Amino acid sequence: MPRAGPRPRSAPKVPNGFRIARDLPLGRHPLLEAFPGLDGLETAARHEPEPGRRERLHHDTLVELIPEDVWMYVAPEAVPADARGRWKPVLANGHDCIVIGEEHLRKSPELILFLDIFHELCHIRQRHDGRELWDRRYSYGTRPTEVEAYRFVVDEARRFGVADPVLREYLKVEWIDDDDYHELLAACGVPRA
Repeated sequence: MPRAGPRPRSAPKVPNGFRIARDLPLGRHPLLEAFPGLDGLETAARHEPEPGRRERLHHDTLVELIPEDVWMYVAPEAVPADARGRWKPVLANGHDCIVIGEEHLRKSPELILFLDIFHELCHIRQRHDGRELWDRRYSYGTRPTEVEAYRFVVDEARRFGVADPVLREYLKVEWIDDDDYHELLAACGVPRA
């Protein structure tokens, strides 16, 4: 998604073994080139328990590092109708691809990148299962694909001790209003402040 403001800067440590290739050049790369060892994390096994599917997911997914000021998003096959005129996403072109803004990869805290990459990998799996990622029948805070992806990363963060204030800050994304934010908090089991 396009970004407009700061994300959490102080955050707890991520699980051992999570690495980021912060010097990755612009362009498309294999997922494991950007996040070496991601496939060996316990989180990866919880995310996709079936070993064959997990291996394909991690080896077939690409990341595209772009100079634009964005966080991360799954590249769509076609420009979503509501993006026209306000946002020009990178398109998938037949490949599973997670788009990452250069500044995000180079400067964001490890925790945020950990949560974001697994959130987007949830969306890749959902698309493999034939689910609509941009289903406009739902608000962002109640959209089943978003709730599932956020719930997964919130549960993972809690496994290694991330506190509710950090999770509240993480879930407060700038492209949603307060109503969506409160719906998302409730759906993820994160209490309001």
